[in-house]
Amino acid sequence: METISGYVEKVKFRSPESGYTVLYLTVDEEEVTSVGIFTGVEEGAFLEITGEYVEHPSYGMQFKMSSFEEKAPQDSLAIERYLGSGAIKGVGIALAARIVRKFKEDTFRIIEEEPERLAEVKGISERKAMEIADQVNQKKDLRAAMLFLQQYGINTALAVKIYNTYGSQIYSILTENPYRLADDIDGVGFKTADEIATRVGIRTDSDFRIRSGILYTLLQASGEGHTYLPMEELSRRAGELLGVEEASVEVHYMNLAMDRKIVMQQKEEVTQIYASSFYYMEANTASMLKQLDVSYDVPDIEIEARIRQIEKQTNMCLDEHQVNAVKEAVRNGLLVITGGPGTGKTTIINTIIRYFELEGMDIFLAAPTGRAAKRMSETTGFEARTIHRMLELNAGVEGNAGFLRNEQNPLETDVIIVDEMSMVDISLMYALLKAIVAGTRLILVGDINQLPSVGPGSVLKDIIDSNQFHTAKLTKVFRQASTSDIIVNAHKINQGEEVKLDNKSMDFFFLKRYDADKIINVTLQLVKQKLPKFVDASEYDIQVLTPMRKGLLGVERLNQILQMYLNPPDQKKREKEYGGTIFREGDKVMQIKNNYQIEWEIRTKFGLCVDKGTGIFNGDTGIIEQINEFAETMTISFDEGKMVEYSFKNLEELELAYAITIHKSQGSEYPAVVIPLLSGPRMLMNRNLLYTAVTRAKKCVTIVGDEETFRMMVENNYEQRRYSGLCDRLMDMCS
Repeated sequence: METISGYVEKVKFRSPESGYTVLYLTVDEEEVTSVGIFTGVEEGAFLEITGEYVEHPSYGMQFKMSSFEEKAPQDSLAIERYLGSGAIKGVGIALAARIVRKFKEDTFRIIEEEPERLAEVKGISERKAMEIADQVNQKKDLRAAMLFLQQYGINTALAVKIYNTYGSQIYSILTENPYRLADDIDGVGFKTADEIATRVGIRTDSDFRIRSGILYTLLQASGEGHTYLPMEELSRRAGELLGVEEASVEVHYMNLAMDRKIVMQQKEEVTQIYASSFYYMEANTASMLKQLDVSYDVPDIEIEARIRQIEKQTNMCLDEHQVNAVKEAVRNGLLVITGGPGTGKTTIINTIIRYFELEGMDIFLAAPTGRAAKRMSETTGFEARTIHRMLELNAGVEGNAGFLRNEQNPLETDVIIVDEMSMVDISLMYALLKAIVAGTRLILVGDINQLPSVGPGSVLKDIIDSNQFHTAKLTKVFRQASTSDIIVNAHKINQGEEVKLDNKSMDFFFLKRYDADKIINVTLQLVKQKLPKFVDASEYDIQVLTPMRKGLLGVERLNQILQMYLNPPDQKKREKEYGGTIFREGDKVMQIKNNYQIEWEIRTKFGLCVDKGTGIFNGDTGIIEQINEFAETMTISFDEGKMVEYSFKNLEELELAYAITIHKSQGSEYPAVVIPLLSGPRMLMNRNLLYTAVTRAKKCVTIVGDEETFRMMVENNYEQRRYSGLCDRLMDMCS
């Protein structure tokens, strides 16, 4: 590391999103290009920069900043240069020269201590004098705040966020309660606030720290799918996180409840503790579901006549269970349809659509992901949208409040059918129900045996388990589906029955290998050479699904190896290393968190925009089209042709997707899947996980690994407990 000092001659480039800046610095009469986050730095400023010289492949030698300090100009020439640079609004080169000619080296003291004297200079009124002083002092305050925050290890980008949020209050907030940052500033979590608090000297048993730690523990639990935690478990987890006794945690519950940060709910012997937002989501979801559950008196003879008409038009033939499901849809405001692959869900949905269409009703179709919506469109012949798009996500606001369709502006339709309901979490369900008026029919379709949603809650399971709504449970596998071993074996797995691994099938194969490297070798051959021809698809359409993130056959290792062979380094392909991952043009990537703000466009082959919107969501996959080092952006083409430009600062939202976890594959369907299986923790390697993986394939499943691990997973019916209260809320409401 070395330090250079000089004047900012020109700000060549600045990213408004990240603050990343390219500027030209005059150092000892030589021009130096310096790069980094120089938020608030203007032309004419005098900087002392610490960093190192690096050779950029396209732009030559640059001084890469690690830290900097803006210093007040000392001599008359420097002061004149700074004031006339445009940094101070309303002061040009000529006026700056007159000010400095009048006050010389004393200029900054005059501006700070006797600003009214600026009116002695021709062309400056008393009002303008005070405006100039205000601007100079604001910049001085920002510099002082940056220095104050940097001494606590806070980087420049975060320091600017903190200053913009609190202004001059930062000094009292940081020394008294830095945990406010976790509540008030996007991107600051408990751990960041806790690190700052440690540097500031806040005590381990501080009330602010323990209360913030409790809320953080509940937030972490929601990431595991829980909407609440039993009090004993919350106390244990929070105590371990904070390094304090459980009793020291429990004394704060009542205060947090009084502040409406948490809700305590007694259920038999257990005290359930919710973050307030999740409690009210569940309670209101239960209430809104009940409001939709109305009955319609339609005679059997009328429904059956309409069904026969549809069967004749479509050459479909419904069995008794399917006919009953259609009747339930006609007679009830809320219906749940659940069943595994090949049980006729699509036939029922198609019949219901045509029935209500003949009745002159408007129908909306939706699914949680783009892939699931696309598949729904293909199987029904009607347009299906993602739930987010149907609710008209608004980029201006995060979370559910960002949906333009809500209780004030509801969806205008008669029937809504939602597929892949097992993927819908409590937040999305709450947002959906807020936009549905009583009298609208809601039909929820899903496979209860799939893995639960990535987000918190067990919405589909809780609705079914409550026994409060009409539910069509489909179990019969139809003859045409029974010719597929993917479907037959999926049902065998689900029922814990033995699956034949003799490779006599046309679409279900098991290749026995017992060494991780040999399994990877076979996986590579399948993805690159054999399966694309077998299922008539590209190698990018073949999806590797694995139970784990870590380990010899985990996502992280598999992606590095698959990338090396499927998209190797190439001089023509630009790369960006971020967080230990190399992203390369042509790579297959996945979004790993919901981003409600990010904008996308759908363009013609000539580059004209034909549609635009906001929001890319957890599990969406795409291809890296372009990496722009200078602008610090990465352009990715997602499903449905959505083009998205990512700032480098948002790359933590992406990971390689040649291999993905089985959890992340929910709602997707691929021409072929390859599942490497060797060993893993018993609580993870279960029937539910294997069933979900197998049912992702449309034409071919190939499992590579140890048959004993496969059999153990079929036998292991363990499902990790999810703390979710929607079922209780529904039963309480109806009791």
